[in-house]
Amino acid sequence: MFVDGIELAEYVIDYATAKGATYAEARFLDTIKSGVGLVNGNVLSAGQNKTSGIGLRLIYEGGIAFASFETLKKDNAEKAVNFALKLAKASGRKNNPVVFSEEEIVQDKWSVEVKQRPINISLEDKITKIKELDKLLSDKDRFKAEIKGRNIFFATTEYHKYFVNNEGTKIDNEYYSLIEITNFVTAVSENGSEQAFFSLGATMGWEWFKESNPYEEIVGLVSEIAKAATNAKTFHKDVTDMVVGAQVAGIIAHENAGHPSEADRIWGREGAEAGESYVQELELGKSRVGSDAVTVIDDPTIPKSGGYYKYDDEGVKARPRYLIKNGIFTELLHNRETAALWGTKSTAAARATSYDREPIVRMANTFIAPGEYSFEELLDDIKDGIFMKTFSEWNIDDRRFQSKYVGSIAYRIVNGEITDEMIKRPVIELTTIGLFTSIDAVAKGFKAELAMCGKGNPMQGIPVYTAGPEGVRMRNIRLSR
Repeated sequence: MFVDGIELAEYVIDYATAKGATYAEARFLDTIKSGVGLVNGNVLSAGQNKTSGIGLRLIYEGGIAFASFETLKKDNAEKAVNFALKLAKASGRKNNPVVFSEEEIVQDKWSVEVKQRPINISLEDKITKIKELDKLLSDKDRFKAEIKGRNIFFATTEYHKYFVNNEGTKIDNEYYSLIEITNFVTAVSENGSEQAFFSLGATMGWEWFKESNPYEEIVGLVSEIAKAATNAKTFHKDVTDMVVGAQVAGIIAHENAGHPSEADRIWGREGAEAGESYVQELELGKSRVGSDAVTVIDDPTIPKSGGYYKYDDEGVKARPRYLIKNGIFTELLHNRETAALWGTKSTAAARATSYDREPIVRMANTFIAPGEYSFEELLDDIKDGIFMKTFSEWNIDDRRFQSKYVGSIAYRIVNGEITDEMIKRPVIELTTIGLFTSIDAVAKGFKAELAMCGKGNPMQGIPVYTAGPEGVRMRNIRLSR
């Protein structure tokens, strides 16, 4: 099925090298996507789409260029290479050439193991399965508030990817599968409303429904959202101790540590569109940004995770990246180009969403590392505080320094116990360093949610996990209003 694409990718390398490219890579991608969208029980969209194509990059006369083509024919491959050669030459980098870091040559095959491929499930069965969830969420007797807005989007992505470069690396990702459910719900009661937006998913097949039981988790979260809409009250203390749950810890790790650690953002490539990074002012391995309790890891190697991969889209083997270790900023997310600029090795952070997008520096699964405390121990000496389980809103400036997180499901802590009293939308508004230095204890455990991280122009939405331990304790937080 894929032989032509593989052979053509290798032809791209031979042709580009013969034309004088000092570096050339090709990435063949054959993708099948399926999706169902429901709004209040009505099918908004449903269908399946298949795409195939090859993306290529090359370095020629010091310049770098990207091109792609979807009709898998030799003349199209040659046209794409010639176009890229022309672009690279026009960039005028002969006296200041683009350089890639030297990396290990790899030849390997790997796959995501699944028990039941989503492509073998009919579209009708997929619609039926997602309607089961909507039926659960529309059950008025189950919730204390009416779930008026029920937006459910289900998707599967399956692909075969083949990467080759003229250094000798050949990697055949024979099969990959991502399955996901995104929920946007609004609960309405006489006392007000509350909203939640969250996604669950994994690099698995259709068996995910049985092995992970996502509907139970979704219904549980929506039940608490409904309860918040009905019962939540304003917390009147100005300064308090807080414990945040895995969802909140995950978005903090992603936004306050993950994005600012992207080397292309620090370098300035993202500056005009997405901003820069406070890390520009730090000295790696020396600058403190948090307490000793804070370690933030970005790890693509977690099996079945949303951001799982064995090799990145430049053929570099994945490994955990320790962005912050015991409060010290220690490592950046690099592709081969930024690694060469820093005089180091790639951290295997190059990812692309499709064959017609260039690989750029991206996160995978970013989380505050679990600690040694039980969740109960985090609560023990809090006399009057807040447990912020989930968030409804976040905001952060373009240097990823001034940040704001608004709670949705939040409970009052009294004398070391979580009470039934719900707190209405508590707000954490701190600098990144203020936030990370306020953390004095981290619980055990690990819980993750799927997210689509957006970056680039054209925009690339890439699957990641935002994750964290059961709880993270933060001291003396001044609440915003």
